[in-house]
Amino acid sequence: MTAVPFADTAAPEVMVRRQTPSGRIATAVAVAALVALVAMPWWASTGTIRMVLELCCYVAVAQMWNLLAGYAGLVSVGQQAFMGAAGYALFVLAQTFGMNPFLAIFVGLLVPAILAVPTYLLLHRLDGPYFSIGTWVVAEVFRLVSTNLPLVNSGAGMSLRVMKDYSAFERNVAMALLCAVMLLVTVGGSYWLLRSRYGLALVAMRDNMVAAASQGVDVGRLRFLVYVAAAVGCGLVGAVYFMAQLRITPGSAFDPMWANVAIFIVMIGGIGSIEGVLIGALIFFVADRWFGEYGAAYFVVLGLMTLAVALFAPKGIWGLISRRFDAPWFPIGRRLVIPERRNGDQVP
Repeated sequence: MTAVPFADTAAPEVMVRRQTPSGRIATAVAVAALVALVAMPWWASTGTIRMVLELCCYVAVAQMWNLLAGYAGLVSVGQQAFMGAAGYALFVLAQTFGMNPFLAIFVGLLVPAILAVPTYLLLHRLDGPYFSIGTWVVAEVFRLVSTNLPLVNSGAGMSLRVMKDYSAFERNVAMALLCAVMLLVTVGGSYWLLRSRYGLALVAMRDNMVAAASQGVDVGRLRFLVYVAAAVGCGLVGAVYFMAQLRITPGSAFDPMWANVAIFIVMIGGIGSIEGVLIGALIFFVADRWFGEYGAAYFVVLGLMTLAVALFAPKGIWGLISRRFDAPWFPIGRRLVIPERRNGDQVP
């Protein structure tokens, strides 16, 4: 019997592959889309820029809700509280205190970040539907406070008159840049987070909360961090959206329709995936443009669509696609790859 050299029987070196061909293609498309987004003032009309901004807001707020519900297990129907808070912070800082409005957007994000801490401490003891109802109650409290707060002109609302100091072209350039920043922070930030070591814990929480906790994941701490991060992300969306609107009122700032839109987008596209958010946002945007004029009937159809997907395709449209094709746009997993030997024989 011939002895086998130790080198031949040693375990082969294993590599970890984190990117896929589909992911590389999606990254290239995303970079091209961001470049086109930033260049919009030179090729698109003001109306087109406003429509694209609205679509970007849908994507961003839905991704923040997806991060909350799809990974942290926190089903909120009150994220509009932080959108309105940041929107009002922008108007007060820029209109009342004279701060540069574009700087005020980012300074104002301190408001939802600070408000999210006591809000979570108040709500984190609730679970399931009680937590959801609690988030809606908090949003309504914010709306009632703003309705009676003289600093924000009470129920009459505020107008961002300082924007008249900028030309239409300058405002378009600012809106295009803010759209790109908003997507980078919400979608890009979520992708970066999910690819980090914290992302492993979040994916484990998404799959099985109890099992993740039993393996050492600090579920409470991660939930708190995700809640604050989602509050800041939603605040950025609110500030950008209401800057484009040039006016804010309590009813529009804390409109529960934003929660409805986020839930629809994530449920239709696929909860727990960035790809599903993009698909769902595009579906909602097109449906809203084509059928929004039908009023109540339109919302009934959207509700029935959400119910049908929840019953027959719980993982949404992206779940159906990924079941058939293994081609993620935003790969967050880690795959072990055993390289081939030099003689061409691959190690099993």
